[in-house]
Parts: sequence; structure tokens; C-alpha cells
Amino acid sequence: MLDPFALKSDEITSLIIPNQLKGKRLDVALSLLLPHYSRSRLSDWIQQQQVLVNNQPAKPKTKLMGGEAVFLKPLMIPENTPQVPEPIVLDVVYEDASLIIVNKPAGLVVYPAAGNWSGTLLNGLLYGYPELSFLPRAGIVHRLDKDTTGLMVVARTLGAHTELVRQMQARTVKRIYRAIVQGQIYQDQTINKPIGRDPHNRLRMAALQQGGKFAMTHIHVLKRYAKYSYVQCQLETGRTHQIRVHLRSISHPIVGDTIYGARHLNRILLPDAIKILKRQALHAYVLSLIHPSTQQIMTWQAPLPQDMEALLRALDDGSPTHLTDTT
Repeated sequence: MLDPFALKSDEITSLIIPNQLKGKRLDVALSLLLPHYSRSRLSDWIQQQQVLVNNQPAKPKTKLMGGEAVFLKPLMIPENTPQVPEPIVLDVVYEDASLIIVNKPAGLVVYPAAGNWSGTLLNGLLYGYPELSFLPRAGIVHRLDKDTTGLMVVARTLGAHTELVRQMQARTVKRIYRAIVQGQIYQDQTINKPIGRDPHNRLRMAALQQGGKFAMTHIHVLKRYAKYSYVQCQLETGRTHQIRVHLRSISHPIVGDTIYGARHLNRILLPDAIKILKRQALHAYVLSLIHPSTQQIMTWQAPLPQDMEALLRALDDGSPTHLTDTT
């Protein structure tokens, strides 16, 4: 590990390029000297003239001779800045001294990340419950996708957070979802397929033949239509995009899912529903857990959102073949 002479203030880092790095590109040298910053971020700062070499702007590919004086003024990094409370209206269905149960709407991101550093569930929680600023991720112990609706639990104390995380890991938290999928699913089934990054598209997850993490989803058919099914999905595990990936793996992707393959409804059969549903038809319907303070089992249920109700009504009214109600 190189140990150059370096002085750091709150805003500016100054250092001398050691002779051992003669011939190296500037971005490469800085990534070696300042490993707590990524090379891509350092390159961005160099291009934005936040890095001076001998008091002159430089380029990432500038070759060094050794002995240069470098000054770096980092730009604000969103993920390293404190999260800001924002007055976001939340549908809180239950709260006590230990936990909060939220019914998340479609379009609300749960936790700040690239592209969504504000306007998230976390920002709204911090506004309504300032004490959450002292908890990891403001007490959030699990997530829902941006366009998935339904129930989430948030811890209000460190003890409750620790206990809820333990329950998640022990798989004792019961989570039941409702979904509308493409095609007819003829019988209940359990999907037991490992999930990992899609080797053909790193932005997606996939059910893998080899590798991946253990994932299990129980599927119960509620109703069958001519070209669609209304199903209930119970999670045994909580992998990223698990229900969406598992349903795609059995050739029944969720209606409206633009990532996992069911983008379009039947435009002749369901013209009105098309105008309403602008997301995957997936809703976290039931949440059940052991209360971290009372040790009593508590269960909450959130009714289907209007867009999924409208789609089911359209299917009921317009399906040209039999409907099989298995509720």
C-alpha cells in the first residue's frame, strides 16, 4: 500500500504523487492513493475540474511524472449525505411505540438510491417520525419495488429493529401477495428455484439452474380467466424481485411487468383497464409477524388498489370463457 504525504481538510485533499507512480494515468494514480473513492467517481471529478495538478486542470488520462502536487475538492456524494425529512403523505394503517405498518402506493420508492435521492418512503418516515433518524435505514427492514403496492413494517426502536430483522432472517414473517398474471395457471404449486443476477442482463434477476440464492414461492390460484389468472403468492424467502422472477420462470409473468415480460394486456378484451394499469399488477396483501414487544402474532390486510380492482372487474365483465373461483 502506497503511503504518500497527504493533508486533508474538511473540503480539500492535497497530496504529492510519489515517484513509484511515474507513467500512471491521473485517474489510476488517484484510485490507488485514495481507495475510498471509486475510479469512476474520481474521473468525473477530474473532468469537472475538481482536481488540479500543479494548480492546473487535467484530464483522467494525463500521464504523471511523479512529484506533482494534486489538490482534490470532492463534490457532494448523495449517498453519503444525511437523508432529509420530506412532507410525504403516508398511508399508515397501524402504529404503536414499537412499529409502524404502512400501505405503500405505486410509484413510491422505498429507499434513496441512484436516480431517486429524495421523495422516498424513507424521507416521508423521517418527517413524520423524527426518532427514526437514529435507526438503520430509518427503521426499514424490508422493501417493495417502486411499482408494487401494499404492506410494509417499519421499526420505531433499535430493539424492535433487531427483532424484526431476526424474524425476517428466520422466515417467520408471513407475507402474502396478490397478482394478476398472463395465461391460465391450472393448479396450486410451489416454485423452488434459486435466484441471482441474469447472466444475459445484469440489470435483471433470473431463476438460475446453477448458483443463485435459495428462493421459494407458494402459488395459490384464486381465479382463472380466458387468458389471465388471479393468484395469491406467499413468500418463504425475500429475494430481489422474487415473485416477478418466479412467475416469469413458469411462463406466467405478471401483467404490466415491463422488466420480466408481460408488458401488454389484450387491448380488445380490456380497453378500459389498459388506461388504468401502468405498472405490474402486484400487491402486498397480508403481513403477519410476532410483535417485538408483546410477542403476540399480529396480522394486517390491505385491500387491492383501484387499478388492480378495475382490471379484475374488466376480466369479470369481458372474459369470453369460463371463470373458476377457487377462493
